[in-house]
Amino acid sequence: MRVAAFIYGIVCYLVFFATFLYAIGFVGNIFVPISVDAGNPPPSTGAALLINLILLSIFALQHSIMARPAFKRWWTRIIPKSIERSTYVLLSSLALILIFSLWRPMPAVIWNVDGAAGQYVLWALFALGWLTVMVGTSLISHFDLFGLSQVYTNLRGDEYKAPKFRTPFLYNLVRHPIMLGFIIAFWATPRMTAGHLLFAAVTTAYILVAIRFEEHDLSQAHPEAYAEYRKRVSMILPIPKIR
Repeated sequence: MRVAAFIYGIVCYLVFFATFLYAIGFVGNIFVPISVDAGNPPPSTGAALLINLILLSIFALQHSIMARPAFKRWWTRIIPKSIERSTYVLLSSLALILIFSLWRPMPAVIWNVDGAAGQYVLWALFALGWLTVMVGTSLISHFDLFGLSQVYTNLRGDEYKAPKFRTPFLYNLVRHPIMLGFIIAFWATPRMTAGHLLFAAVTTAYILVAIRFEEHDLSQAHPEAYAEYRKRVSMILPIPKIR
C-alpha cells in the first residue's frame, strides 16, 4: 500500500505539473489548442458567459471546500492521510482541465496595446507573475504543498510532520505572494478580450475571498506567530506597513 500511495502521489503531481504548464498557455494564448481566446467555437455571448461562470464556480467550490480543515478531518476517515493532499491536487487539476476543455471564448476586445514597448512590458509582467507563483511555492516547501513529501514520508514508514511556519524572502513582502503572482499573470496581457476579462475578474475575486479563509485557518494553526505576521506584512500588495 505504501508503494501504491507513493506512485499515486507521483502521478497526481505529474498531472498537476502538466496542468500548470497548460494554464500558462491557456491564459497567455500561446502554444495550446484551446486558450482563453481560442479553440472552442463561441456560442452566443449569454451562453458563453453562463458556461464559463459554471466552470469557474466548479473549480472555486472544489478548491475551497476541500482545503478546509473540517472537510479534511472528514475526508481522511475515508482515504489515508498520506494521500489526502495528493488527492486534493489531483481533483484541483481535473477541475482546471475541465475549464481548459470546455471554456468558450468571448472575443469582444476590451483593450489592445499596439506599441511594441507596451507589449514587452505586459509580457514581462505575465512572465513575472508565473515566476512569482513558482518561487512562492518553492519557498514554503513545494513538495509538501503538492503532496509529494507526504507520500514519501509514508513510503519510509515515518510520521509526516507539516513544515513549521516561516516567512522567507517574498513572504516578507506580502503574505500571499503566490496569489499575487496569479493576479499579475491573469491581468497582464496586451490584448484583453471579454472572455479574458471574465476569467481574470472572477479568479481575482475568488482569490481575495479564498485568502480570507486561508488566513483564518493559519490564525487557528499559528495564533501568535500569524497575528504578529499580519501586523508586520501586507496581505497582497507589497506596501510597507507603518508600525
